[in-house]
Amino acid sequence: MVLAEKGISVDVVDVDAHDLPDEVMDFNPYGTVPTLVDRDLRLYESQIIMEYLDERFPHPPLLPVDPVSRANARLFMYRIDRDWYALMRRIAMGDQKEAAQARKELLESLIVTAPVFGAHPYFMSEEFSIVDCCVAPLLWRLPRLGIELPAQCAPIRAYMKRIFSTDAFRQSLSDAEKEMAA
Repeated sequence: MVLAEKGISVDVVDVDAHDLPDEVMDFNPYGTVPTLVDRDLRLYESQIIMEYLDERFPHPPLLPVDPVSRANARLFMYRIDRDWYALMRRIAMGDQKEAAQARKELLESLIVTAPVFGAHPYFMSEEFSIVDCCVAPLLWRLPRLGIELPAQCAPIRAYMKRIFSTDAFRQSLSDAEKEMAA
């Protein structure tokens, strides 16, 4: 999403995360995706890649300028990863019982957080930011994870509609991600 929002031209190589080519290990000792190769620089971990791209291509800025807001954005991304993405990984990789528990915890967390999504046009902000780039992919995957948002999550559904209709989001979807909507 950061790439699309900033209009950065890249060569994207889609790989099967469960059957990575050997070259990925040459660039990334953890063998994870995404992995970014920019000249002699090799980066992995989504948040690090997004922040690097935001600094390397400063317009439009996706992190706030002031240090307090920037720190809060980083904290939101950390919490999204630690709380929600961790549960998403448990749903995807756990046994049935563990996946069901993680699905329940994620839904409960989203219900509690729903009002936050309605307070501003973007996640905790009046401006589109790197935090939106962090949370949108998770929200896109909710149906695939077997999570249906109840009525009290209307602010999240409205947020999803806004974010999913942006050019940056639509351009960022891989073919496999586009199929998730079907």
